[in-house]
Amino acid sequence: MLNNLQFTNYRKSGFLFVLASTILFFVFAYYSKRTDYNLLILLYSTLFILFYKLIQVYKENIGLLTLISFGFRALFILAIPNLSQDFYRFIWDGRMLLEGYNPYLFTVESFINSHEYPVAQAEELFHGMGELNASHLTNYPPLNQLCFLIAALFAKTNILGSVVVMRLLIIAADFGTLHFGKKLLKVINIPVHNIFLYVLNPFIIIELTGNLHFEGIMIFLLIWSLYLLQKGKWMLSAVVFALSVSTKLIPLMFLPLLFQWFIKRDTSKSKGLIKLMTYYALVLLITMTSFLPFYSTDFVNNYAQTVGLWFQRFEFNASLYYIARAIGYMFRGYNEIGVIGTFIPVLVILFILILTYFRNNKSIQQLIISMLFALSFYLFTATTVHPWYIATLLILSVFTNYKFPLVWSFVIILSYLAYANTNNIENLWIIALEYLIVYTVYIWEVILNKPLKLKKSAEK
Repeated sequence: MLNNLQFTNYRKSGFLFVLASTILFFVFAYYSKRTDYNLLILLYSTLFILFYKLIQVYKENIGLLTLISFGFRALFILAIPNLSQDFYRFIWDGRMLLEGYNPYLFTVESFINSHEYPVAQAEELFHGMGELNASHLTNYPPLNQLCFLIAALFAKTNILGSVVVMRLLIIAADFGTLHFGKKLLKVINIPVHNIFLYVLNPFIIIELTGNLHFEGIMIFLLIWSLYLLQKGKWMLSAVVFALSVSTKLIPLMFLPLLFQWFIKRDTSKSKGLIKLMTYYALVLLITMTSFLPFYSTDFVNNYAQTVGLWFQRFEFNASLYYIARAIGYMFRGYNEIGVIGTFIPVLVILFILILTYFRNNKSIQQLIISMLFALSFYLFTATTVHPWYIATLLILSVFTNYKFPLVWSFVIILSYLAYANTNNIENLWIIALEYLIVYTVYIWEVILNKPLKLKKSAEK
């Protein structure tokens, strides 16, 4: 009798969590603004607590958790993104492609200032994306551009229509991440419900489904590639990995980490080396081929300069970089991003090489942990850390025992305080609080808490 009563209360509490989350997600999608910081924090914090409780209540019911996760996503279908303006640029690029223009060669501003309107709703898109975005060349890789083109094909003259198409693509990618993520968790012998730390996380639902950031598609392809690698289908893995790079360039940093996977796992080092070189060649060849439709001398120069801007021009929600910048102010009296920014890629490359040669990356979980550390170092040293950048870190952590990315996915909402004022000025005390929490958990898990060990991978 007691067990039946407990079970009934258990189901009731779960239903209430779902109902409360549904209402809060709806309010978040249709009634919140990024300038309304207090409401943003309240909604997000409550949703995060409810998400964690839902996993606790329904962790044995994977089907129901799946239904809940994508039900929450469905609430956003008709919502215009309210925390990011980037989607206006996505729509612009897609419509430029549809009209036969190369989006890598022209800034939005260059057309508007000349009173030229190459796409439908050009002025509305220009004002929506903001002057900063409009004044720079696009930096979104080819597969990302293909998604923008698909949206333009289905909704050439309607902004909401374009939003819906892009949102459906991202939701479809999340299904793929769920599918291959569950398979990979079974191989590693980690509870399958761990995947919902990503799929059901309000951070992922809001930033990817809600705000239309295409990290979701890149992540799906990356996880699929890792699953294929584990299954021994390494050539197909290379093809899918290249597609991931062609969506967002960030997976390129993981390529060196594959060295031990091929060299030390193969009985013949020469055969392992041949496989490694073939893998690299396939990734680079397919990635470069994806850029061929846009190739020109101007494109190469423009794209290299645009990517370089992220290291030497933009600043947002940084940690170690802000400390280095403050030291620069003390000794030189002005912002040293041009100097510091040139050292950051070098430091990241050196750290990745250390992980490549001095960490054991022979199992799929060991490889993923090295990827986690590499990306963490990159984000800790970066000049710009937009909230959605944490999505890749979060999915990698799902396959490990580390929870600092999960904590970061919660406190990252603090960075939105910058939009609460008209000048978008960051409160460095708030940024310091965010990183104090993240670094505390990181140091505890990675350095102090040595018993956090790998679970043995189920090698096949």
